[in-house]
Amino acid sequence: MELGLRDKTAVITGGSRGIGFEIARAFLQEGARVALCARDKEVLKEAEQALSPLGQVLVMEADATRQEDMDKVADESARRFGGIHCWVNNVGGSIPRAGAQYTDKEVRQTVSVCFDTAVYGCQAALRQMKQTGGAIVNISSLAARCGTAGRSTLYGPLKAAVRELAVMYAAEYATYGIRVNSVLPGFTATPAVERTISPEELAYNANGTLLRRVAKPEEIAWPVVFLCSDRASYITAASLEVSGGRSVVLNPGYSYEGGK
Repeated sequence: MELGLRDKTAVITGGSRGIGFEIARAFLQEGARVALCARDKEVLKEAEQALSPLGQVLVMEADATRQEDMDKVADESARRFGGIHCWVNNVGGSIPRAGAQYTDKEVRQTVSVCFDTAVYGCQAALRQMKQTGGAIVNISSLAARCGTAGRSTLYGPLKAAVRELAVMYAAEYATYGIRVNSVLPGFTATPAVERTISPEELAYNANGTLLRRVAKPEEIAWPVVFLCSDRASYITAASLEVSGGRSVVLNPGYSYEGGK
């Protein structure tokens, strides 16, 4: 199915690896031009080499926790490609802590990475899109609905804020033809997840889904690209959960344990 993204421009923050990289790849496969930013210059270079054969790619070293960096990314993307049609706020991260254990520095860092990045990305995108319309997707998390108690206590509440931010901006900027949605991924086998979560914990979480596995990064990417596309033209202020049916029933193994 053609998604109507050919020759449009998509910006992805945190686009050099994991889900962000797969979002960039999916946009390119649909014929879009892609601008992506991240902080690690070497990883950006690797991403550019991998993605460039698929289409037009612009990579920029930028810190999404800095408003001025997001404004520069937006300005340069619009200058290079003649405008911005899609923007994906993909930056996030967590510090494994129970609630009372976060230091002041860790609180500020987590808020900055999880929430400020979405605010600054939306602001930069909205300023560019007011003239032409467009679509923004915030990458929230399943943790916005059912948090990870005792493991990354601040992550779920902040990702819930990211989801609500999409609703507020959708309401405020609808008159400009701008749609804003959020995607809530479940556990996804990104390099960061595989580096920080044990195989036993991943297996435990996989068994809690109806599909009995964790997601591949590209399985998160395609719903994001769809929400940015003309095929989703009547979807705004929505939250799309992409979790394999995690935590929706009390007995997720029923289908596999003789319940046919």
